[in-house]
Amino acid sequence: MAAKEELYSKIIPRRLRQNRASNAVKQGSHLDVLLSMGFPQSRALKALVSTGGRSVQLACDWLFSHVDDPFLDDPLPREYVLYLRPSGPLQNQLNHFWQQSRLTCGKNKAHNIFPHITLCQFFMCADSKVEALCGALQSSVSQWRGRFPSPLPLELYTSANFIGLFVEEQVAETLKKFAADFAAEAASKADVHVEPHKKQLHVTLAYHFPSSHLASLEKLARGIEVKLGCDWLAVLFSRDIRFANHETLRVMYPYVPQNEDELELVPGDFVFTSSVEQMSTSEGWVYGTSLSTGVSGLLPENYVSRADECDTWGNSTNFSKFLLNYLYEALFINVLQVLRINSHCRTPKRTLFVCRHGERMDVVFGKHWLSQCSDAKGRYVRTNLNMPPFLPAWGGGHRDYDMDAPITVFGAMQARTVGEALLETNTTIDFIYSSPSLRCVQTAHEILKGMQLDGKLRIRVEPALFEWTKWVSGSSLPAWISPTDLAAANLSVDTTYRPHISISKLNVAESYETYMSRSYKVTKEVLADCKNKGGNVLMVGHASSLEACTRQLQGQTLRNSKEFIQIVRKIPYLGMCACEEQDSGVWQLVDPPILPLTHGPNHSFNWRETLQQE
Repeated sequence: MAAKEELYSKIIPRRLRQNRASNAVKQGSHLDVLLSMGFPQSRALKALVSTGGRSVQLACDWLFSHVDDPFLDDPLPREYVLYLRPSGPLQNQLNHFWQQSRLTCGKNKAHNIFPHITLCQFFMCADSKVEALCGALQSSVSQWRGRFPSPLPLELYTSANFIGLFVEEQVAETLKKFAADFAAEAASKADVHVEPHKKQLHVTLAYHFPSSHLASLEKLARGIEVKLGCDWLAVLFSRDIRFANHETLRVMYPYVPQNEDELELVPGDFVFTSSVEQMSTSEGWVYGTSLSTGVSGLLPENYVSRADECDTWGNSTNFSKFLLNYLYEALFINVLQVLRINSHCRTPKRTLFVCRHGERMDVVFGKHWLSQCSDAKGRYVRTNLNMPPFLPAWGGGHRDYDMDAPITVFGAMQARTVGEALLETNTTIDFIYSSPSLRCVQTAHEILKGMQLDGKLRIRVEPALFEWTKWVSGSSLPAWISPTDLAAANLSVDTTYRPHISISKLNVAESYETYMSRSYKVTKEVLADCKNKGGNVLMVGHASSLEACTRQLQGQTLRNSKEFIQIVRKIPYLGMCACEEQDSGVWQLVDPPILPLTHGPNHSFNWRETLQQE
């Protein structure tokens, strides 16, 4: 305990150490609910701040996942920073530069953080003061709304090891006055000391790169149209100060600990390590702390990969990219969504959304899952709550589900959650297409239910959206349920739709190039067919669909098949991407309007084997 106090004394100012546990401020009804559930106020506040104050459910999940976190009851404050983040056309241009510069020249230091203008230095704020801090930002933005020029004047600057867009000096002084006003409001309302940024205000494009890359990076930077329209968003981000100087690693593969000092790994989680902690570890192993649980331990080095620092930051468009408990989160989303500077209207652009299906039965329960839930007469009887209560009846019989598995109950919940999130963000879907796989059709149906569009919008079953047939086991394609039988099973399927590519055109064990060409062809035809009718298109397919349906649409050349497979392996259930049509007619990947969805593993539980074990 003494050692811990000594550590904190080095990183926390004395004034904060004296006052960090006092003057707790309620953060709306969420705090009241958590307190009524019996959680101590310090834990409830920490959970709300760590999850961005988005909901009671997320705060509860955070508390339950951190039950073994040795720092759960520690009153350490978090660190905060205020950024201006671009959105709209300029953001798309910057994102394109980010992607192209990385592909052309590899990663440089700028890739660790998303495009932004720094308005203040990192500062600390106790959990009990966070609501007041958000109020200070809201008050400052309200006073300054409409007082910034649009578009913000930016000028390209390049040197031997730095490229950036600098704010014109007079306007930069105006932004600094805004930051100073926020600092004064933060001191008054939250008793927090904020140091406004004193250096030249700019958006960093690249730095710490080899001199041989300067010409290529400069050429890409000159392609950025700095006069494009842009909404600049004033956003607060926070981070756990324990991990401020740690390396960020992304968990790629699951790992179950074999010894007490080892750390359980769940794909999608992040692990933080420091060079100091690695001094005594064995070769091939590292010591780290899980972001999702707060627990530390040894882990195999080849189960993780280095992540960009920006992978653990919140999202610019809606401040809430679903990085639950990751290093940086946007705070109090409902408060900050109104904090727009220089908002101006622009014509909405068509967007193509591509989404993977939900959790599938044969992955959870094994490829012979059907034998686990069939009675003596071969009738379907579920034996686990994650199995659907019934299966759609169709002419092929249950045996064909071996080749065309449905989604689980959790898979349906995942899809409805995505639909509800799309509804909450006012996202419109005008056309919905699905692979003929049952798991995709069911996922599309549940998304429509979440959006309250079931019965109003019909799913167009398109065989060409099926995954790479090389991955099909056996010598023939699955015997998919017909649209008529799907509709008879109360799925919102358009029985009048005529596919662009018929099932008869699909061949088993097709080449990689054939699959990509098929996916690109049907995507172009679908978008052309829907263009005259306007609106957004959602395609529900497979993990491979996100790359196959958007890569060539952006005018990019194909990756080789090995790279393609590595990308596909990283796409989780309900993984979604958004591709937006630009004025030039080219399509470009943009941030989806909703948060990602992370779902951890849950092992089967038999109370007899566990609780009655001698």
